[in-house]
Amino acid sequence: MKKPSLNAIPKIQAKHLSWLMPLFLSALMSGSLAGFNLFINGQLLDGFISKWFVSCMLSWLVAIPLILIFIPLVIRFLMLMVKFPKQPTK
Repeated sequence: MKKPSLNAIPKIQAKHLSWLMPLFLSALMSGSLAGFNLFINGQLLDGFISKWFVSCMLSWLVAIPLILIFIPLVIRFLMLMVKFPKQPTK
């Protein structure tokens, strides 16, 4: 039996990366930090999954707009500090 390949997954056009990357990044960060905060506060036993899910969704509501606002600002700031190689002139 042939294993399914990752190449068989339909691809998304590159133009959608500008909103997909922040969407996935904020979801991963919110979920990870929500779980970490529950762990730090000692709330791992009673109803962890439901507490984690609520905490994750609430933090994601804050995270996605913040990431969408801050990414262009961070890119502009970093462009001031990054030295790019000179393009050869023709």
